[in-house]
Amino acid sequence: PRWLVAKGRDAEAIAILTKYHANGRDRDPLVYFTYGQIREALAIEREINQTTSYLTLFKTPGNLRRMRIVFALGFFSQWSGNGLISYYLDPVLENVGVEVAQTRALINGGIQIWCLFVAVSAALLVDKIGRRPLFLMSNAGMLVVFIFWTLTTALWTTQENRPAANASIALMPIYFLAYSIAYTPMLISYTVEILPYCIRARGFAMMNLTVGIGITTNQFVNPIALKALGWKLYIVYCCWLVFELVYIFLYLVETKGKTLEETAALFDGKEVVQNIENVGNEAAHQSRHRYRRGLDGDGDDDDEDDDGRGGGRSGEKRGGGGGGVEIALSRRDSSRSVGAFSLSASDYDQQERGLGGGGGGGGLHHHVFGSRRKKTSTGVGSGGGMTDSREGSIVKQ
Repeated sequence: PRWLVAKGRDAEAIAILTKYHANGRDRDPLVYFTYGQIREALAIEREINQTTSYLTLFKTPGNLRRMRIVFALGFFSQWSGNGLISYYLDPVLENVGVEVAQTRALINGGIQIWCLFVAVSAALLVDKIGRRPLFLMSNAGMLVVFIFWTLTTALWTTQENRPAANASIALMPIYFLAYSIAYTPMLISYTVEILPYCIRARGFAMMNLTVGIGITTNQFVNPIALKALGWKLYIVYCCWLVFELVYIFLYLVETKGKTLEETAALFDGKEVVQNIENVGNEAAHQSRHRYRRGLDGDGDDDDEDDDGRGGGRSGEKRGGGGGGVEIALSRRDSSRSVGAFSLSASDYDQQERGLGGGGGGGGLHHHVFGSRRKKTSTGVGSGGGMTDSREGSIVKQ
């Protein structure tokens, strides 16, 4: 729906919100609450980012906070020791005394099946447990496993302690349990969740770049380091995992139970989220209130933006043909009037079909006023569709 609203296809967006957010109830206030939030968030993004480029990712404090998380997750997903075990499992197993190739293949295959099971299970728990707790548990678990792994590998290498070697093998599925509960199911989904619509594609590309850099490092640095340091390389990873855990604790933001607009406001400031919430609440309230008035047979309204019987003249009261819902949405920031818009709609069925509803002015109709609060003139005929007026210009779809 956010993409549809950004492309001006509001009626289709409302149809989707009605189907998936309100179980098909076309007058549910939640539909207009969410729709109002989406329009408000997109309007804010357009104001802040008139033009976007890769530099936009680093221009605002909110985007800087996002990108420090995106870059970190990209690198952490490859530099947490998983690259050492995934790409060089064969020499790692040889280092703990597993010399039969068939045995190594069975261990490798079993680990992959185990990772799939853990990742799917963790993905089902994301909305119940939350993103931040899963990432913290993941990094803490990997750190604990690597500490024991370092000890057992050192005992086998220096003393050929067979129980220690067996323990090293047993720790592998435990390590991948810790890794897979967060980084496998949430690396991509969390990244796109915290990026707003206007920079999501570029931010996601930067995340993939960091993953590529991490993979390249694993391919070319780990074998050299493993040959030179042996089991002592595990100590380096233990220190790095301590850094990862502290970083995740300090900077990762919890987004559980929040819409994408509310998530964006966590990075851009409380004032933004308050504006968005106010718009959504106002839309839901007026949707419910004016629909009830329409059911009571009272088509009159005191707002100055009511439509007439299709003449489109502002200030007229709604005639008998429409009987629909009108939603007035407005927003201001703390220092100046940012803008306002009002949504007038006929019955939702008419919105969806793009019908005019007789003489009632059907379809979807937006008024957008500038910072001077000076109303632009716009006409709505009896035909359906959508009319959008911004700063004196009229766009019809």
